[in-house]
Amino acid sequence: MIEIERKFLVKNTNFKAQATNKTKIVQGFLNTHKARTVRVRIKGDVGFLTVKGKTSESGLSRFEWEKQITLNEATSLLNICEPGVIDKIRYEVQVKNHTFEIDEFFGDNQGLIVAEVELNDENEAFEKPSWLGDEVTGNVKYYNSQLSKHPFCNW
Repeated sequence: MIEIERKFLVKNTNFKAQATNKTKIVQGFLNTHKARTVRVRIKGDVGFLTVKGKTSESGLSRFEWEKQITLNEATSLLNICEPGVIDKIRYEVQVKNHTFEIDEFFGDNQGLIVAEVELNDENEAFEKPSWLGDEVTGNVKYYNSQLSKHPFCNW
């Protein structure tokens, strides 16, 4: 239940031609404390409740627990979330042995595109595609929980 990932800005939309999957995501946060966040997400037509723990000192890993819930439950929970809903499309791109999840944000975060790659180990090597930009792993302002409070349009 430990998630290890690295996060990057994306330089252009060339990744879209390589995407094997594309899903609309709407999410809100029931709690955005720095030691834990509780997220409600609708991904396509499926609901999820996720708890994430505090990020490690390296910024690469943290505890994550996720449970699928019904669409009705997720919709009801979104109604009681903290202000600031995240609206995005997630693209999945396979690059050799790794899947990059690229989030193109809309609404108050329009113009922001971020890619994440999950790893099995903090030192695991992976190929960086040409559309990958600067690394922002561990930079709290790029966490979705923070984007809901301090959106990209206000930077």
